[in-house]
Amino acid sequence: MTTYDAGKCDIAVIGAGHAGIEAALAAARLGLDTVCFTVNLDSVGNMPCNPAIGGTGKGHLVRELDALGGEMARAADRACIQYRMLNLGKGPAVHSLRAQADRRRYQEVMKHTLEKQEHLRVKQAEVVDIGVEDGAVRSVTTGNGAVYACRAVVVASGTYLDGRTIVGESLRSSGPDGLAAAVPLAARLRELGLEMRRFKTGTPPRVNARTVDFAKMELQEGDAEPEPFSFTTETVPRNRAVCYLTYTNERTHEIIRQNLDRSPLYSGVIEGVGPRYCPSIETKIMTFPDKPRHQLFIEPMGLETEELYVQGFSSSMPEEVQIAMLHTVPGLERVEMTRCAYAIEYDCVDPTELLPTLESKKIAGLYGAGQFNGSSGYEEAAAQGYVAGVNAALKLLGREPLILRRSDGYIGTLIDDLVTKGTNEPYRMMTSRSEYRLLHRQDNADERLSAIGLRVGLVSPERHRAVLEKYEAVAREIRRLEQTRVAPTPALNALLRERGTAELSTGASLAELLRRPQIGYRDLAPFDPERPALPRAVAEQAEIRLKYEGYIKRQLRQVEEFTRMENRPLPPELDYAQVPGLRLEAREKLQKIRPASFGQASRISGVSPADISVLMIWIESQNKK
Repeated sequence: MTTYDAGKCDIAVIGAGHAGIEAALAAARLGLDTVCFTVNLDSVGNMPCNPAIGGTGKGHLVRELDALGGEMARAADRACIQYRMLNLGKGPAVHSLRAQADRRRYQEVMKHTLEKQEHLRVKQAEVVDIGVEDGAVRSVTTGNGAVYACRAVVVASGTYLDGRTIVGESLRSSGPDGLAAAVPLAARLRELGLEMRRFKTGTPPRVNARTVDFAKMELQEGDAEPEPFSFTTETVPRNRAVCYLTYTNERTHEIIRQNLDRSPLYSGVIEGVGPRYCPSIETKIMTFPDKPRHQLFIEPMGLETEELYVQGFSSSMPEEVQIAMLHTVPGLERVEMTRCAYAIEYDCVDPTELLPTLESKKIAGLYGAGQFNGSSGYEEAAAQGYVAGVNAALKLLGREPLILRRSDGYIGTLIDDLVTKGTNEPYRMMTSRSEYRLLHRQDNADERLSAIGLRVGLVSPERHRAVLEKYEAVAREIRRLEQTRVAPTPALNALLRERGTAELSTGASLAELLRRPQIGYRDLAPFDPERPALPRAVAEQAEIRLKYEGYIKRQLRQVEEFTRMENRPLPPELDYAQVPGLRLEAREKLQKIRPASFGQASRISGVSPADISVLMIWIESQNKK
C-alpha cells in the first residue's frame, strides 16, 4: 500500500462509538490536538443493540460520568423519549435511571458535538496499522494510506475487531449493522504482542409497529415525574413514548428446541464467550427448562420510525426460525420482522494487560476503552473512554494521572475489576459489584466526583461552586430538621398509625420522625409550617442522609480501611519470584498484574490473605535492611 504523510496530532482515537466519543472529547477539551477515526461517520454514537441509556448499575455510571464532565448524560437528555427510575421498591443505593433514546437523534447530537469541538477532527477512515518505535506509539495508518504521526492512541474499536456476524448458517465478516469489520487492525494488535481473546454478543430482532397488536400486551409508561440524567439539565424531561410488555410461551420454546441443531450456539459455530447477564433466548430456554415464559419488552427505536426493538429476544437462529418464534408471541402473531437478530464475535484485549490508567503495560501511549477492554454496554464503554482520553492527555501534558479507586464510585470499581481481576466474559456493571453502594448512589455522584472533574479540568469552577452550594443547602436543611420539634397532635398520630409506626406521646424532632422507614419527607409537610422551598434534589439528599445515617457511617469506616491498604504502595520493579513463602499461583498472578498497592494485590484472583501477609512481612524486612 502506498502511504503519504497526513500530518500529525497528539492523540488518535480509533472508533467513534460511546467509548471513542468520550475519549476524543476529553482529550480535545484538555487542549490536545485529537483526531477521531470511524469506519463510517453515519455510525457515530450508534446504538446497534437497545437504544437506551442507563439501567441497573449503568445509570450510576452515566451520572458519575456527568459529574466528571463527560458528555453521555447531556446527550441522553436531548435525545431520550421515555424515562423510568428502576428499583424504586428498594433502597436508594440501587435506584437506577434508565431512558429509552431516539436512536437517530442521539447519533445526531453526538456527531454534531464532536464536529463543533475545538482541537478535535473527525475522520471517516479505517485505521489498519499502529506504528510503534522503541516500545511507544508513534503513528496510525489508514486504509487509504494516510499516516498520522501521534503520541498516543486510544483503541475504542467496539465489536469491529475481526468482527463476524452470525445468523443460523450465514456467517459474514462484519461489524454491527452490516458495517465493515476491522480485520487488519486486529491482526496488528496481535502482532504487537497484546494478549487477545474472542468474545461474543448479540442483538434481538426489530419489527414494524404497524404489524403489532398492542392490545394483547401490557402498557409500560414512563415516570410521572421524570428525572434527567445530567445534573446540569435544568428542564424536566418529557416522556414522549411508551413501551409494552409481552411474554414467550411453550410454543415459542418448542420451536427453539426443535431447531437447536441449527443454532450456532449449540452447533459449535460460535466460538466467542457471550455475556452471562444478557443471554440469547435459546440459552434462556435451555438453562431454565421449567420456566413457562420469559419477559419481552417492546421498545421504540425513535419518534420518526415505526421500528420496535424486542428486548429479551436476542438470538442467532436462522432467519426463518426467528420469524416463526416471533409469531408465537402474544401481539406479534402477524408481525413483520424488519431486521433479524444476529450474534457477533469480535476480538478484545485481556484487560489485565492494562494499567489502572487504561494504558497498555507493554506499549507506552497505547490505551484501551470499551468493548476492546472486555466490557459490554454503552455506559461501561463511555466511562472507560473518558478515563482513557483523560489519561492520554494528562500524560502528554506531564500531569499526574487520573486513577479512580473503588472507594470513589462505580467507574473506579469497573476499571479496577477489569485491570485487576480480568474477565472471562463481557463485563457488565451491576450495583452488586460495589462494596460501598450506599455511598455510591447515583443521586450524589456530583458531590463525590465534581471536585475530581474540576482538578482534571473538565468541570468548570462555576459548576463545582454550584455543587458546593447545593450540599451546603442539604446540611442546612438537616440541621433545621434536627432542631425543629413537633408535638403529638391527633393529626400526626393518625398519620403514624396509618403508616404502621408508633404514635408519639411526647414531642419529637422532624429528623427523628424522618428516620423512621415508614415516613417520608413529603409526609411531614403538613406538620412543618416553616419548611423552606427547596429544590427536589436538596430535599432528597437531606432525607437519605437522615434515614441511612448509621449505615453511611459504617461504610465510611470501611472506606478508611480500604484507603489504608490502597495507600501502601508496592515497588513497581518488585520481582515476586524472589519473595519466599508466596504460593506459586500468587507469584504468577502478582508478576502478571504488577499491582500498584497492597489493596490492589488483595483483589487479584488467586492471591489469598495469607499471601498478602507474607508479602507485607517481606516488604517490611526489606525496608529495614
